[in-house]
Amino acid sequence: MSTERSGAPGPIQKKYRIAIRDALAEEMARDPNVILMGQDIGVSNGLFRLTEGLYEKFGPERVRDTPISETATVGAAIGLAMLGFRPVVEIAFSDLMLTCFDTIVNQLAKLRWMFGSQCPHLPVVIRALTGAGIGVGSHHSQSLEVLFAHMPGLNVLTPATSGDAAGLLKGAIRGSTPTIFLEHKMLLRESSPVMPDEVLQPGRALVTRAGGDLTLVGYSYTAKLALQAAVELATRGVAAEVIDLRSVSPLDAVTVAASVQKTGRLLVIQEAYKPFGVGAEVIARVAAEPLSVLKAPMDRMAVPFMPIPASKVLEQSYLPSVGQVAARAMQMMGA
Repeated sequence: MSTERSGAPGPIQKKYRIAIRDALAEEMARDPNVILMGQDIGVSNGLFRLTEGLYEKFGPERVRDTPISETATVGAAIGLAMLGFRPVVEIAFSDLMLTCFDTIVNQLAKLRWMFGSQCPHLPVVIRALTGAGIGVGSHHSQSLEVLFAHMPGLNVLTPATSGDAAGLLKGAIRGSTPTIFLEHKMLLRESSPVMPDEVLQPGRALVTRAGGDLTLVGYSYTAKLALQAAVELATRGVAAEVIDLRSVSPLDAVTVAASVQKTGRLLVIQEAYKPFGVGAEVIARVAAEPLSVLKAPMDRMAVPFMPIPASKVLEQSYLPSVGQVAARAMQMMGA
């Protein structure tokens, strides 16, 4: 859903990290109950300067530096949400969410289910950097979205563009469902258009390139990878349709299935491990649809089932590449 109004300003080109920062600032100005919490997000302007200037603008009561305890921070956010606030928690790396996994999945995700009307809505948004690509090793580079997508009661958002990052973040902050909001490190400096006043809801995939030969599905950084591979495939005479999931929970399998019904081929690209992943879920849901023609077995690409290397050279060979995606797509085309 978009709140874009007739006569509203046109799109503004922004870096991904700036779009996130501006969306936070806009929501804080719009609603005094929106507060930010996290390590080094105040005076230090946040990791990768994602909260730059917000401490000076809104003060220490609304931009709160927290101790080095993710469990305590998320627990405090749950309590604040019960009191009517809308906390946005920054956990530097998604890997560190494992330290407060119990608090997220057994408290934040479940309290409304356990207590019904006795428990208010819990509009807590947990932001975290995800993915590899900058050589920071296996403790700070994992893609763990499927762990949270497996849990009922949580939305898991994976924006690939500045516009989607801003729109989905605004929608999450204004919503009532606890949300895991994952920001890929390799997208922070990427620029793309942002529509002012646009608010997006989760669970709606976007066709970012039309084609009739093959469906490529990605999310977060792999949505960009899929687009680049589609350009490469076009030089080989293959028209790939590209779909950006944008959120993995809720998951829009309907849009994917409609594309596969047209192309007869599906390749899902993920940066996470292959077993029990998002790609497997997408394929399972599409397979449950009444497809009339399937021209090749549906497939998924992922990283090797081993910890991510710290060496940048090894890391680049570990991650999916445009060439690898294009090569696998050509195999599916029978070339």
